[in-house]
Amino acid sequence: MSESTADIIHRGGCFCGAVTYQVTGKPLRSAYCHCTLCQRLHSCAFIHTIHFPAAAFSWTHAEPHEATIETYAVSTKPWKIRSRCKQCGCPVASHNTKLDKWSVWGGELERDEKGRIQGWEEIKPTAHMFYETRMLDINDELGKWAGYEGDSERLG
Repeated sequence: MSESTADIIHRGGCFCGAVTYQVTGKPLRSAYCHCTLCQRLHSCAFIHTIHFPAAAFSWTHAEPHEATIETYAVSTKPWKIRSRCKQCGCPVASHNTKLDKWSVWGGELERDEKGRIQGWEEIKPTAHMFYETRMLDINDELGKWAGYEGDSERLG
């Protein structure tokens, strides 16, 4: 019997485990982001970002959640409220208040005994977005987009 979308649960959290969350169902978008903001905020060339409707996201660590989460916004996107762990500093999620969507990052999701992200088939990236500002070329079969997949110029 196949699993319904509501039965799909992905769990994640920060490096030290003080902040945890879960998202349910299939994502609205899953892509490798090469934007300069992600590069700077996460200190990496690109990041696996996964977007979900707000109703699909919930914190799962002990309340009050504010005791372990620090929130902040950057001046260029004040509508995106970003959350990080107060203990280890790891960024864990962001809430887009304009669209009421949450973003989580693939690197923080639970892994199986071989180190692979659990439920990979449901959340694997479908594209590279903001590819014009990439730090390195990626030679894979995924589409390369100037912005969001399907909403911008396809670069490759």
